[in-house]
Amino acid sequence: MVQPLDFLYPSSFFITTMSIVSFLSISFFGVLEILGIHLQYSKLWNAKSRRIKVSSTAGMLLLYAPACLFGFASFWIFPENNFRSVLVASALTIHFFKRVLEILFVHKYSGGMVLDSGILISLSYTLSTATMIYIQHLVQGSMEPSIDLKYPGILLFLVGIYGNFYHHLLLSRLRRKDEKGYKIPRGGLFHLVICPHYLFEIIGFIGVSFISQTLYASSFTLGTTVYLIGRSYATRKWYLSKFENFPREVKALVPYIF
Repeated sequence: MVQPLDFLYPSSFFITTMSIVSFLSISFFGVLEILGIHLQYSKLWNAKSRRIKVSSTAGMLLLYAPACLFGFASFWIFPENNFRSVLVASALTIHFFKRVLEILFVHKYSGGMVLDSGILISLSYTLSTATMIYIQHLVQGSMEPSIDLKYPGILLFLVGIYGNFYHHLLLSRLRRKDEKGYKIPRGGLFHLVICPHYLFEIIGFIGVSFISQTLYASSFTLGTTVYLIGRSYATRKWYLSKFENFPREVKALVPYIF
């Protein structure tokens, strides 16, 4: 019979506590998205809000740049990490560095972001990244899981990072240089789901959790999945309200299912 420790490193009170906190806190915002209480960025932001706002470009950089910088810094902070730890730090750094490059050179923004939402998401990404890398450092020297998932994890991460980038590129091509309005996305998996970029982001984080094989990484991925389920549900609802010709057979996140 397969046991959890066949897949995961042995846990500790600290790792278990951080894993529970991470899952519950991230999942909470996914539930809020389903209930119609949105973090104020992208197309779901409230332009009439009286809270402090920043441009979408500045806000998105605030979201991803600190986590990216910590990822790069971690190679200096933990210079003696083993191969698996280096892979985890590399995957997280690549993920956030890709997002920063997309913000600067790919995406075309039209809205804005409420500053406190940006700060909250930025803290979540940075703390989660730092914690995941630190916990990977802590479990070095522990008994390796008997089932090694790091190589399937690398494959899933690469599929996720490519699929996410490809669909972000399709989204960026919907607008001409001076256009600011929204259009129904086309191409790729957009004929099946309205948020294929979220689907591939989940696949990428599943890859990271396979590489890591710690309880914290798995809990973070599960919490992120719940959040993106909520965000994709809210996004589909938004498109249905804005476009009379939006194809109702297009699901939110998982083709033919949800």
